[in-house]
Amino acid sequence: MNTASAHALATEPPVWFITGCSTGFGLELAKQAIARGFRTVVTARDPSKLEGFGATDHVLVLPLDVTKADQAAAAIKATEARFGRIDVLVNNSGIGYFAAVEESEEDEVRKLFDVNVFGTGRMIWAVLPSMRQRRAGCIVNLSSLGGLRGFPALGYYNATKFAVEGLSAALRLEVEPLGLHVMVVEPSGFRTDWAGRSANESKHQIDDYAATAGAVRSAVRASSGHQPGDPVRAAKAILEAVASGKPPHHLLLGNDAFEGAMARLDHLRKDFAAVEDVARAADFPKSKADAQA
Repeated sequence: MNTASAHALATEPPVWFITGCSTGFGLELAKQAIARGFRTVVTARDPSKLEGFGATDHVLVLPLDVTKADQAAAAIKATEARFGRIDVLVNNSGIGYFAAVEESEEDEVRKLFDVNVFGTGRMIWAVLPSMRQRRAGCIVNLSSLGGLRGFPALGYYNATKFAVEGLSAALRLEVEPLGLHVMVVEPSGFRTDWAGRSANESKHQIDDYAATAGAVRSAVRASSGHQPGDPVRAAKAILEAVASGKPPHHLLLGNDAFEGAMARLDHLRKDFAAVEDVARAADFPKSKADAQA
């Protein structure tokens, strides 16, 4: 690439590709990215829900179901054909599911993983070849406070978000040496539709879990629309973190997220310290003296 071409790329508005833009974080991210003059790809399973986004020179509206590999590949191809590249991929698509582990239904669990985990993976697979070639790009994966700590009624949702955390951590080690960034966003309760129509729950509930999973399920449902988190402020925080050029590896959003994550760290440190002697004694001895001790 010659100097003039590199300068042109540096001064062009960045290209943001956002999944799940019909509601919540995706909707607010798309609106704010467009307002900032970014070239923005706005996607949803049902494009009719994106009627508020008119196609312009800077806006591309595409149908995208992240559970379908052909649609993921086609959306990335269409974006690169239109804008030449993708600078930021935001894996925002996700669903919830409320059930105690024992209550959980396999078909619902598989659906949950297909959207939250494999959907994220499909988009990463589709976008990485061009990002690697250019040695530039940022991947933003939406996780949750539930990706850092478990909650009753959210066991399998927790499992999907813990998976996103692990995938992101490994991906970061692989692509940061190539000039790419990976940021995981970990919100607490925000006024999105996650706790409303976007989340199913188990059809059969067990009385023994009423005080744990049942109580949490009821509380989360009741909080829908009243959560303390503001999606507009969250979207601004994500945009500014990426625009800084050095996005953090983890972006906690919300007071509950920060306090909950720190409490989890304290709990882990206490748990680990309590079994330090047992942990260290499980290796082969380093010397004969150690073996005799």
